[in-house]
Amino acid sequence: MNIALGVGGGIAAYKAAELARALMTRGFTVNVIMTRAAEEFVRPLTFSALTGRKVITNLFSADTLSSAIEHIQVAQENDILVVAPATADLLAKFAHGLADDFLSTTYLAFTGQVVLAPAMNTNMWNHPATQANLRNLRERGHFIIDPDDGALACGTVGPGRLAEPEAIADAVASLTTSKQDLEGETILITAGPTQEPLDAVRYLSNRSSGKMGYAIAEEAAARGAKVILVSGPVNLPALQNVIHVQTAAQMFDAVMSHLEESTIIIKAAAVADYHRSDAPQHKVKKTAARMSLELDPTVDILAELGRKKGDRLLIGFAAETENLIGEARRKLESKNCDMVVANLVSQSGIGFDSDENEVVLVTRTADPIPVRRAPKRAIAARILDETMKLRLALHAK
Repeated sequence: MNIALGVGGGIAAYKAAELARALMTRGFTVNVIMTRAAEEFVRPLTFSALTGRKVITNLFSADTLSSAIEHIQVAQENDILVVAPATADLLAKFAHGLADDFLSTTYLAFTGQVVLAPAMNTNMWNHPATQANLRNLRERGHFIIDPDDGALACGTVGPGRLAEPEAIADAVASLTTSKQDLEGETILITAGPTQEPLDAVRYLSNRSSGKMGYAIAEEAAARGAKVILVSGPVNLPALQNVIHVQTAAQMFDAVMSHLEESTIIIKAAAVADYHRSDAPQHKVKKTAARMSLELDPTVDILAELGRKKGDRLLIGFAAETENLIGEARRKLESKNCDMVVANLVSQSGIGFDSDENEVVLVTRTADPIPVRRAPKRAIAARILDETMKLRLALHAK
């Protein structure tokens, strides 16, 4: 499979050389396109020596006629366009359709999967213009690999450092998975938070964005499964076969109504543990007096599924702040799960409301399996890989 690797002009350009090698070790043919600014950080000869292929740097060359249409040829001959580092300037160009060099014109002519790995100063990353451009690009279906947190070359500390080349290469590889190993499976997935009303305008909830559950749903559908997604309130592009709910009770009813047709259940939702059973239908007015609330436990959906699962596979999630493996094992046993996906939500840049995650997969039959930090779609692929291994092991008995 052919990959066009676009290299933007930033200090992180040197990591693109590591990325080119990582992609090649995964069997990809890599064709490098460098912006003029990128040449100030890394010489084209570096990429040419690594890939054994011509490196494109200019829109026009001495052979004006051939180079004038070369970006169309490159767009047609490559299966995936990966841009790393994707600078703030490149993100803006792509978002607004500006084309003044070979990489930006290739982008406009490209019809395949686009993967963008941004890298820039923290303030530039957080700027409303950059975030608006990212939203635009995500809505187009582009795969964004958020930058890591850490010390940057400019001296600031925060988000903006290019994701590790191995993680980017893993994410690209996950997008090219052509296997249809989930054909014949009906996977019931829950995602997002629930909202438990306190009065007519207020509610209890949590920080779950639903991105992990949605990533699993997308990956499962791509691998041939019939997917039923039960989603709490999220701000994500809609998928097919989504059942929207708000409260834990509504999620319980939706899950149980589709239990019989499912073969695998993946409970990625962050369901509220408590609710106010006597929530008033009007807005409670603020006063100077202190207020106390009595909360009742919500229905334990995972435990109920553990009691009723039969021969279905049940995958639970454990979002913890400490004692990760111990809590995952406790949940595995107490809820009768076949696997628990555990992650430390206290770590910066992963888990809640992030595009990346780092998890440990805990099962009854093997040692815990650590899955290093990667985009959630790549994490989803690994979860489904291990799920199918469990399925095969059960069938072998």
